Amino acid sequence: MKEIFASGGKLSAGLPAFEPREGQLQMAEAVAAVLEEGAGRTDGKAAVLLVEAETGIGKTLAYLAPALLSGQRVVISTATINLQDQIIKKEIPLLEKVLGVDIPVLCIKGRQNYLCHYRWFQYRSSPQTPLVEDREGNKIEHWLKTTATGDRAELSWLPDRSPLWPRISAQSNQCLGSDCPEFALCFVNRLRKLAGSARLLIVNHHLFFSDLSLRQAGFGEILPRYQAVIFDEAHHLENVASNFFGKHFSQYQFLDLLGDLERQAEAALPSSEFDGLVGYGRGLKQRLDGFASLFPLARGRYPLIPLLEKTDRWQEEVDNFAAGLNQLSKRCQELAVHGEVWNLFATRAAELQANFLHIAGTEQMRESGFIHWYERRERTISLSATPIHVAGELEKNLYSSVQSCVMTSATLTTGGDFTYVRERLGIDESCETLRLHSPFDYSGQTLLYVPENGFPEPTAENYNQSLCQRVYDLLKISRGRALVLFTSFKAMDMLADFLEDRLNYPVLVQGSASRQALLEQFRDNTDSVLLAVASFWEGVDVAGDSLSCVLIDKLPFEVPSDPVIQSRMKAIEEEGGKPFFQFQVPRAILTLRQGVGRLMRSTSDRGVIGIMDIRLYTKGYGRMFRASLPPSPVVRTLEEVENFFATE
Repeated sequence: MKEIFASGGKLSAGLPAFEPREGQLQMAEAVAAVLEEGAGRTDGKAAVLLVEAETGIGKTLAYLAPALLSGQRVVISTATINLQDQIIKKEIPLLEKVLGVDIPVLCIKGRQNYLCHYRWFQYRSSPQTPLVEDREGNKIEHWLKTTATGDRAELSWLPDRSPLWPRISAQSNQCLGSDCPEFALCFVNRLRKLAGSARLLIVNHHLFFSDLSLRQAGFGEILPRYQAVIFDEAHHLENVASNFFGKHFSQYQFLDLLGDLERQAEAALPSSEFDGLVGYGRGLKQRLDGFASLFPLARGRYPLIPLLEKTDRWQEEVDNFAAGLNQLSKRCQELAVHGEVWNLFATRAAELQANFLHIAGTEQMRESGFIHWYERRERTISLSATPIHVAGELEKNLYSSVQSCVMTSATLTTGGDFTYVRERLGIDESCETLRLHSPFDYSGQTLLYVPENGFPEPTAENYNQSLCQRVYDLLKISRGRALVLFTSFKAMDMLADFLEDRLNYPVLVQGSASRQALLEQFRDNTDSVLLAVASFWEGVDVAGDSLSCVLIDKLPFEVPSDPVIQSRMKAIEEEGGKPFFQFQVPRAILTLRQGVGRLMRSTSDRGVIGIMDIRLYTKGYGRMFRASLPPSPVVRTLEEVENFFATE
């Protein structure tokens, strides 16, 4: 690794602007060591390495180089498609140039990102498709003559929510496999063949765990066999794993099946069978509507058991709909004389029934180990059963199936300790850990501003008014150039209204345009202000003057009424623990650190981090938060912030 990363190494020789970083070399050596250790183990358990590599370490190259040189097939799993694209388009070409080798690498996305030829030909031949007016379809027709991948990412003009793409993409629950008449053309099959000869496979967490859950269920895997996996953005793993080791059912899934059935029936069935099947499907929709009527109208996420306990007709409605799904599956099997696709529909109906009963069945709901909950949206109900702990699932399905496992992120510790992440992910104390601090000069180039102790706490009646005024004062001092992060849309909208006629700088608000468009405007308009929630707490990489101030409304504690959070806290309490300190505080710290990390993106950046929550100093747990933040000098007055910006 020294030959690549040290001063005078291959990166220095090949890149004039490269600056050797001790932390990057340390991480590369640690990754190389764990890959070598895992290859030599005989106990059936993965060698595990946890690496917290803060901003500026250059962690992507630090794991790619040893992965490539290990001689093993390694899966690199990221949280986002954006990072996948960055690795393929930027980091891999850089390594190829510096090392002078062609790297056998392949980027694999979820099936829904690729066009399905069978569904495409069905769509184009449908009498409901007006070929003259089908502009999107005509453009795709031309694209298909040139594309080698069928990846929708090549269609920059296609809207994110295009109604066409779901009708023509390669959904797993609609795949005919080797029985498909377009099997030879299939983009997904081509990808699988290419994957067999690739040494590095770049995927995202959702695809990785989808593959893992398919292996668990005994179905055909998506990925070829691999020896090691490296998770980047590993702080997302518990949430993603919870999703894939759980069960889900929604009205939308059933309506999607019903729509596909009706389109296939119209194209392939005689009128007598068409009428019978479609009539039955629509009658079954009425049964589902009857079940959905049991749910209160209030939107949000709620536990299922309290609803079950006060609803007399619960089991009757569940049995009615489940029996209907079973009958629908049988009817589809009988129609297989008209084509293999009907067996596929039968399987989809059977899977929906199994998931529905697993979540909504009275006996299943009483079983321990899962949180049964529902989400009411504007027009639909979705049901979920989420495992309370994913540690056991990961031990059984992940750590026993690979030789080595590396987990890295800019935020894996709380108060400098890996205990929270280790325990949540089922990793024992024997694992290797490495903490690498950012090389950026936080102490000399940044400030951490927290309001004075007289400022109201977030629970106080006058907090919102004080928050708006204080953020406004700070934005005037910073001359815009700020990312303001919120823990709720309500708070974001409140500040947007407050600033509308007061601030002389452009104010960009999440939701007013796409994420990418907002970030481009924010970069281009140096004095603009961007107000955002949720996804903008991470993945925002804006270097230079445009982002000179990151303001956060309050400590990002999750809503304790969420059924999953509530059940996990209850489980910790039943085990004799303290859920607030063992669960809520660590999760809030990891989120806060992600938000704070938006400020410094290069060695020349400077600016102010403002956290408008005095609980950092008035509550005992504030010490844990402060110990997890960068070493920025702390100031408590606006005058000190003014003095900082006056020195620019």
